[in-house]
Order: sequence, then structure tokens, then C-alpha cells
Amino acid sequence: METTWSFQQRRGGHRNCSLSPSGNEGRFSEPLALHPVHTRELPKQVIERKCSHQPNPTRRSSPSLGLGWWTGPEGLDNTPDGLTDTEALVGEHGPARSLFQTQTVSLCQNCFGYPLSIFFIVINEFCERFSYYGMRAILILYFQRFLGWNDNLGTAIYHTFVALCYMTPVLGALIADSWLGKFKTIVSLSIVYTIGQVVITVSSINDLTDFNHDGIPDNISVHVALSMVGLALIALGTGGIKPCVSAFGGDQFEEGQEKQRNRFFSIFYLAINAGSLLSTIITPMLRVQVCGIHSKQSCYPLAFGVPAALMAVSLIVFVIGSGMYKNVQPQGNVMAKVASCVGFAIKNRIRHRSKRFPKREHWLDWATEKYDERLISQIKMVTRVMFLYIPLPMFWALFDQQGSRWTLQATTMSGKIGIMEIQPDQMQTVNAILIIILVPIMDAVVYPLIAKCGFSFTSLKRMVVGMLLASMAFVAAAIVQVEIEKTLPVFPKGNEFQIKVLNIGNDSMTISFPGTTVTVNQTSPKSEFMTFNADNLTRINISSTGSPVTVVAHKFEQGHRHTLLVWAPNNYQVVKDGLNQKPEKGQNGIRFVNALAESFNVTVDEQLYENVTSHNASEYHFFSSGVKSFTINSSEILQHCENEFKTSYLEFGSAYTYVITRKDNSCPAPMIFEDIAPNTVSMALQIPQYFLLTCGEVVFSVTGLEFSYSQAPSNMKSVLQAGWLLTVAFGNFIVLIVAGAGPFSEQWAEYVLFAALLLVVCIIFAIMARFYTYVNPAEIDAQFDMDEKKKYLEQSNPHPKLDPVLQTQM
Repeated sequence: METTWSFQQRRGGHRNCSLSPSGNEGRFSEPLALHPVHTRELPKQVIERKCSHQPNPTRRSSPSLGLGWWTGPEGLDNTPDGLTDTEALVGEHGPARSLFQTQTVSLCQNCFGYPLSIFFIVINEFCERFSYYGMRAILILYFQRFLGWNDNLGTAIYHTFVALCYMTPVLGALIADSWLGKFKTIVSLSIVYTIGQVVITVSSINDLTDFNHDGIPDNISVHVALSMVGLALIALGTGGIKPCVSAFGGDQFEEGQEKQRNRFFSIFYLAINAGSLLSTIITPMLRVQVCGIHSKQSCYPLAFGVPAALMAVSLIVFVIGSGMYKNVQPQGNVMAKVASCVGFAIKNRIRHRSKRFPKREHWLDWATEKYDERLISQIKMVTRVMFLYIPLPMFWALFDQQGSRWTLQATTMSGKIGIMEIQPDQMQTVNAILIIILVPIMDAVVYPLIAKCGFSFTSLKRMVVGMLLASMAFVAAAIVQVEIEKTLPVFPKGNEFQIKVLNIGNDSMTISFPGTTVTVNQTSPKSEFMTFNADNLTRINISSTGSPVTVVAHKFEQGHRHTLLVWAPNNYQVVKDGLNQKPEKGQNGIRFVNALAESFNVTVDEQLYENVTSHNASEYHFFSSGVKSFTINSSEILQHCENEFKTSYLEFGSAYTYVITRKDNSCPAPMIFEDIAPNTVSMALQIPQYFLLTCGEVVFSVTGLEFSYSQAPSNMKSVLQAGWLLTVAFGNFIVLIVAGAGPFSEQWAEYVLFAALLLVVCIIFAIMARFYTYVNPAEIDAQFDMDEKKKYLEQSNPHPKLDPVLQTQM
């Protein structure tokens, strides 16, 4: 079907010209003078120009092409004054200008109906999310095990970092919208991002400051400083590109490709979760590897280095596709306009606060003296949604504790689940797996079923349900914590101390305490710790058949455990244990007691116990789960004797003492005594709390984004996107405040507190949502368009068209 445009040529008579689509790709058959844009190829249509001189021209419009002043067959001349017809059609002010701007010379190469450029963007996002979540998965354990920070400091720094990652998107949006554009912003900040990943990788190299090669950094402040610099660069990079990448992907589609664009965002979201899932599985596995130049340690450089490499790959892939991208130049910063309008309204309202000035319907109406009604109306829509955002940070305060408190909780549990054994930081993969499963189930099954039952399950109602589910998740976490604490060993408190007796001699010994007597021999030691009050323990006696009584003269330190080593009635040694709590991070403590006559060295998985003296005990060293090999080196060991042994299977959170004695053939032999039992509560008990929280995330986070977009004007979606991300940042600040208020005596109490706070906030949000009225920004914008068009026509046609009846009478 031919589309004909007829118009009047002001110079040289009249022509009847038609532009008709007649093919897939072409040029104007006749050059249009004055404008170089005329030779551009148009996608999916050939514009043919056919002109003939006509004395009585008419005008026709093509609504589908949006030609604003080609108003129809009435013959009205609406061409702006001072422009030729060619200028009016394709010039800077012409109605076809948008046609040339939005439809490029030729379509980018297509693949299955999609622009090829979006595949580079999806791969870029997958690698970037792998890099970010892989680094974040091991970050809390890096703070504790490498930098030596306690739980509260590590949690505080972790949530400060996450908060910064969700505050810098505002900066990224400002740079992209008003200065560099999306492409240059993504490239520039990705370089910063990659540098940050490299810096934190370098900070985790133990040998960087381990000058004496003892396995401990000699200057930990260097590692801390590098870590903080790296995290700051990562926060700037990941946050800065966050609001740009998805929008840049959407820019690659032409009009009429809405279906492909929607499917792209689904693929984009899948890439995010796929990267998150794989990284949270792989990087903890890399962390437990052993590496190092002079001393072997947990391989944090490898665990951080792989995400750094993936970020570099992400940047390279994105740059490779640069020749295929459709770039939209910056059009000015909408957020700056919003801030300026709001600021003017507030100042103008304060300036006219006197009662002699009439009140206005809305406080933003005080900006009408400077800003047009459309902008003010759009800002009203945005502020109404932003007001609903106020309670939302509490949800994120709970949600982001998966990577901190919940990971720390997993370190006090057993990672043995059936035939599998998982690390504490791998439990976060449950969230990513459940998201991939639950999102399609919610969209395809749950929501349609609720609708079929006749329930009105609006976006805000879904968000309320999501907050309730998150609150329930923390109640479940508190229940699990109570079960964990039931299995914890009893440690001395206040002025108490504990004593355990180990007989490393050949004869039976009797140990007399106030109120109790213990008889021990080498084969069946008294392995349990006994608790005594410092005020009540007056004396300890050691006796054996045919030997005098020996009084133990030792001042026991309150609040600690002690081991009493005895090998003869008058020979003993009191050793203060280094453990007055369960081993952290799910590791296992091992120490060695030397029952031989000479000192020896022991090496366990590259860790050295140096110079364990005769009838004495070493310090505890800590190891991950599994069977470990150890080697005893001493001049006392005969050549024909075996000096390489294996430990029993180490689970999670246990501690053992290995007493090295001599067998009948004079060869060394280890005897194992359990000091602290391994964790018995399975990490599988965390699955219900992860399930509840992930369900809450699906109905809260995904729905919240949909609600924000549906209620935002088309030119202010970036404003609400930045506002949504800021709620995540403020949620992490809430965790900082609660953690900084002081450690709770019981961890389950902190979980209950967070659950109660979210429940209260949920009730407040439900009340706010009850009074919210949904709007359709597209209809409001369309009404403004109609009003502006009507106003423009009235201004350009000062002589209105007469009524046909009146024309006949005249």
C-alpha cells in the first residue's frame, strides 16, 4: 500500500510528491537538496520520490510516521515559516527527522531476529556478575581468616562495601546521562572495576609482606590498605555501570521489536543469576586450595584472581562489539532537572509562606512559575513512588545478611549433606538456584492461579508478602541458631576455669580434686574438661601406687581451659589451651603432645609445628575438613620407623590432641584425643530460611522493579532506578547501625530483632500501600501531547476553519 504525502513547494510552482514504501532497503530515488541526510538507507522500506507539477496541491499525513504538522486533506499550510518544503520534511525541524534518527542506515547484523550487539552485552553482564559475586562470596571469610578481623568488624566493613556498590549507581547515571554517554561510561568504569579486582587480588598474597617466611604477614596494614583501595574501586566500577548496562542493551532494539526487547531483559536477568550461581560455587572451591611461594596458605589470590580475570574478559568482550552498538548521545540529566524543580518548589513555597498567598493543591505546584506542567506532573508521580520507598531498606537489611551473618552461622554447622560436602560460603548458591527455579514458577503458575481464584494480588500486595516472608526467614534462622547453641561445648565463664588430664606416661595415675578423684591411664584418658571455681579449687594432688603424693603448684588462669600432662607421680606439666571457644569458620584445630625424650618437628599440610619439646604441647593450628597427612621429624626416630601418618577425617569445628608416644619397637605412634566435638547441626537446616528469603526476594524485588517502571514516566525511569538502588544501600547501613550498637550475647536474639523490625515496617508499608492510587503515566503523557498539539495548532492557525454550513451560506 502506497503512502502519499502531498505538499506545496514555495519556490517555483506546485508539485504533487509521494513517498511510498516498496522494498526492504533503498535510497531516495531523487536527491533531496540542502540536506546530506537524504542519502541514508532506510530499513525495511524504500522511500521513492515521485513529483509532478500540480496547480492545486493537497496535504496528507502518515500517522504511523508521526508527521506532526502534515494535518490532512483540508489544504491547510502548516509548514513552519522560513523553511523550504525539503527542510520542513527532513530538516532539523521536520517531522521526518525522527524517522532518520531512529532508523539507521541499515540494521545491525541480526542473529535469530536479535541485534548481534546484545550478545556481547549479555556475555559482558555474565562475566561481570561472576566477577562481583565470586569476589563477594569469599569476602567475609577473607576479612576474618586472612586479615584477622572479628565477626562484628568484618560484618561492618562487608555491609559498608555493599552499601557503596548501591550508592554509586547515582554517580554512574549522572556521568552517562550528562557527559560520556552509556558506552563510554561502561568502558571507563569497567577499567576502574578491573583495576580494583587486581588490587584486592594482590592484597591477598601472603608472601607480599611475609619476609621471614613464617606463614604470617609481617605488615598486615599493607594488606588492609590494599584491600580497602581495591574495594573502593570495585564499588565505584560495579555501581557506576549498574544503571547503564541494561539500558544500553535496550537501546539496541528498533521500534517494533518490543517482543525481542522484553525477551532480552529475561535473558539478561538469567545471565546475572547464572554468573552469580557459578561464581558462588567455584570461588569457594578455589579458596580452599593451598598455594604460596614460601609458605602454603588458603589460596585467596586464586579465588580473587579468577573473578579479576573474568572482569577483564567482560571488558574485552564489550569493547569487541563496539562497532555494532547503537549509541544514543546524552540528552541531559533528568535527575538534575528533577532536583532543580524540587528545589525551586521548596524555595518558592518558603518565600510565599504568608497566609495572604493562596494555598496550592500540591507543594510541587509552587514550581509552576518556572517549570512546565508536564515536568511537574511527572515529578509528582515520581515523588509518590519515592515516598513508598521509605520503608523498603529494612527488607534489604535482612536480605544482604546472606553473605555475612548467615555465612558465619554456616561456619558453626556441618557441611556434610549426604554424599556431598560443601563449604560455608557455598551455601549462598542456594539463593541463586532457587531464583532460577522460582521466577518462572511464580510467573507461570502462582500468579495466574491467584488471578483465576479471583484475588486481586497487586504489585504492592506482593511486596508486602515478600517482606513477611523475609521476616519469617529470620525467625527460621533464629531457630537454627538455637539448635546450634545446644550442641556447643561448655566453656569457662567469669572466675571459672577448666582442666583436662592426659596421662602420657606408662603407669596409672590418681588425680585428686576438691570433691572428686580421677584415675587415668595411657590407654583410657579422662578426655572431658572439668569446670572449677577459682575460689573453691584449693589444691590438686597426683599419686600413684607406691609413690608419694605430689601437689600441683600452678596458678590457673580464669576463663581458660588447661591440660594437665602427667607421666610420673612427681612429673607433670600444665598447658594453657589456646581455645576458649569453638574453632571459627568451621575449621578444625590440631595440636601435638610430645611424650618422647627429645623434641621434634611436625608438618601437617605444609604447616609446621616447630620444636615441640619433650613432655610438652604445641599450639593449635587450624585446618579445613578432610583427611590430612603429617610427618614427624626427629633424630630420635630410627631409620626403619615410619614417620608419616594420616589424621582421622576432620569434619567441621572440631579440635584434637595428638599424643606422640613410642611403641614396643621404639617407633613413634600417635594417639588421638578429642578436645572439642565437631559440629553436628547440618547446613541443610539453612535451606528453609534460604527458601523463605528467596521467595520473598522474588515477590518483592522483581515486583518492586516492575511497579517502579509502571508508575514512572518514560523519561524518569532512571530516576526511580537510582532511588530503588539507594534503598539497598540504606538497608546495609541499617545492618551497620545494629551491628555497631554492640554485640548481642546470643546471636539468635539479633535474628529475632531483625525479624521483628521488618514485621513492624511491613505493617507500616501495608498501610501506606492501602492509600496509594495507581496511575498510567502513558495516558497522562498522551493527554499532555494532545493539549500541546491543540495549543500549537491554535497558534499556527489564527483563522479557524469555518463551519461547512456557514461556508455554503456565504
